[in-house]
Amino acid sequence: MMYRRLAVPLLAGLVVLAGCGSSNKSSTSGTPAAKAPTNAKQGGTLTILSGGDVDYIDPGQDYYQVGYLIQWAVNRGLYSYGASDTKPRPDLATGPPEISSDNKTVTIHIRKGIKYAPPVNRVVTSKDIKYAVERAFSAHVPNAYVFTYLSSIQGAPTKPDPKGVPSIAGIQTPDDSTIVFKLSKPASADVVGTLSLPVSVPVPEEYAKPFDAKNPSTYDQHVAFTGPYMVAHDASGKLTGRQPGKSITLVRNPNWDKASDYRPAYLDKIVMDEGNNDTNVAARRVLTGSGLISGDFTLPPNILKQALTRQKDQVAITQTAAYRSIALNTKIKPFDNINVRKAVFAVYDRQALVLSRGGTAQGTPAWSYLPPGFPGYKESGGSTPPAEFDFAQNFNGDPKVAAEYMKKAGYPSGKYTGSEQPLEVGVAGGTGTKAAEITQAQLAKLGIKVTLRLVPPDAYITKFCGTPKAKVAVCPSSAWGKDFNDGSTMLKPTFYGPAIVAANNVNYSELDDPAVNAAIDKASALPPGPERDKAWADVNKLIVGTAAQIPYQWDKTVNAASKDVAAVLNINNTMYDLNFTSLK
Repeated sequence: MMYRRLAVPLLAGLVVLAGCGSSNKSSTSGTPAAKAPTNAKQGGTLTILSGGDVDYIDPGQDYYQVGYLIQWAVNRGLYSYGASDTKPRPDLATGPPEISSDNKTVTIHIRKGIKYAPPVNRVVTSKDIKYAVERAFSAHVPNAYVFTYLSSIQGAPTKPDPKGVPSIAGIQTPDDSTIVFKLSKPASADVVGTLSLPVSVPVPEEYAKPFDAKNPSTYDQHVAFTGPYMVAHDASGKLTGRQPGKSITLVRNPNWDKASDYRPAYLDKIVMDEGNNDTNVAARRVLTGSGLISGDFTLPPNILKQALTRQKDQVAITQTAAYRSIALNTKIKPFDNINVRKAVFAVYDRQALVLSRGGTAQGTPAWSYLPPGFPGYKESGGSTPPAEFDFAQNFNGDPKVAAEYMKKAGYPSGKYTGSEQPLEVGVAGGTGTKAAEITQAQLAKLGIKVTLRLVPPDAYITKFCGTPKAKVAVCPSSAWGKDFNDGSTMLKPTFYGPAIVAANNVNYSELDDPAVNAAIDKASALPPGPERDKAWADVNKLIVGTAAQIPYQWDKTVNAASKDVAAVLNINNTMYDLNFTSLK
């Protein structure tokens, strides 16, 4: 939600686009998107066609756009986003957070009487939220963002705790309906923003502790749900409704109280049908079928063109706070050389990637990481890269500039002459395969030959690009969306050296640049306002200067639904909202 991490290919992450803050200035065309439909039908089954799986059902680990699609149907956090919300609304919380005058104490009161689904059945308490946050600091529960956003909590570990779930003194529960976060520095903005992410979904310690004692935790297979839906499971809580790589089946949560929730939750059953890697077939099935919506794939250009002419009311196109890029691993030769990375940036025909995704209908040309309408975008230079970035000036590629950078890198001919054949991992199917093949061809222009491997979208994230030990040099289907409306969420998780983790890592480039790290620390300490936005713009430009990734598109998301589906878009996650979508 993205981001968070966006679905690849669309995604993200986003990433969600989930998060806290002011309007994200999203706009939609096609399907009316942002409120409960007037022609909603109670009941029925909806099927989501998806190429890959979610990353996790476990809210402590979930950080993937398609994961959020499921997560916010089966769980409730302190704060969340309704379909049309531009700011988070209280969910388990009774109201907005209470923040002390020194910005170092955050107090939140939670609703009474919210119950877990079977087999837990009991009422949620503040201690469950405390445990949920603490377990995300455990090495057993790889979390991609708590060390980035919640490190200011007093007593929080600085790295994943290898012993299991730590007790964090700065998270206090004076009673069953109150949780207090004590901070070591004035960083309430990041903390409050993070509480609209799945890490604030309650986890019952007495039930989850045996699963969390294992490394990795097996709670992902036994989640205790609080939302209107739950993944089908047996009497012990073991998830029977999830077959990884094949399907996820959601059914109604018998303990969900409609009166306590803003979600209408019309559907009786939701099935995510996975393995739909032929996007041409999947797109046609959605547009001509019944009770179907698109999942983690975008419509191929030829089908999108036809749909916008013949079936416009079945398609939704949304401008998002997200970017797409090609990530180059700065720890792996030859991309450990900044001049090689700049040469790749310079030679790359980014227009080819945009066209492969359907042209400007699905995104606008990008050169940096802060998208239009986002804080810091104008301060960075807007749509035009500053002159200092000669390697980013030509969107169609500039072989002459690229050759000069290769010479600076120690290759007099302007071409790579080393023996390495780095690993490129792409997403199998549709635009993912095209992105991988285009990237392979662009690198070949510089004499860099890669070993190309294509994998499902979820594996791209969880097993390869998100796992440093996999030693992936090039990730061509990378995308990221905001967690909340602040430059930190676009730049800190993905480029901050201390944020690199062994699993569920989102700094695909493994960039650990002292100047970038220092600038991020400086920007993070500033209060909201113009000075902070300017500081994040400076960070944005610093990162572009490292050429750790090649941003090529500020994203638009394309979703499609069958004619008999009253599809409602969530403007933060930019996917259809399962809590508001219904059959007609």
